[in-house]
Amino acid sequence: MQSARVISSMAAITLVFAGLRFRRGGETKVRPRSSVRAVGAGLASGVTSMVAHSGGPPLAMYLLPLGLSKARYAGTTSIFFSVGNLVKAVPWLLLASLDAELLQLMALSLIAIPLGVWSGWVLHARLNQQQSYRACYLLLVVTALKLLWDGIGGFLP
Repeated sequence: MQSARVISSMAAITLVFAGLRFRRGGETKVRPRSSVRAVGAGLASGVTSMVAHSGGPPLAMYLLPLGLSKARYAGTTSIFFSVGNLVKAVPWLLLASLDAELLQLMALSLIAIPLGVWSGWVLHARLNQQQSYRACYLLLVVTALKLLWDGIGGFLP
């Protein structure tokens, strides 16, 4: 029940964030960097990532308004989650029961990584800055809707 609250809250906040941008006609209002907002977004992303694998929205809500180049945005996001996932990997593996089904899922995930990296490079090369930001906001909405669906499902018997 607690994770359903976290997921639903993150979904609602994300939808409001994206809605405000679309309300401005798709313009990204560039904000200056803020250490306080950065730490808050990092903590929120870390907690939601650990609780519900939904750490992307808090990080995106901090980074997108900074108006970073598409390369810097992608690189920052990649480094943040690479480090975060490496930090979580050992404790997670110690807590998980490594059965055949989990090992099979891990192997399939490892196969999917090169495809994900390749498709990311292709999209990065094909989209200009404005298209890239538009895609990020659109994917943020899709993510929020999926989180909302999952969160509501957590309240149902």
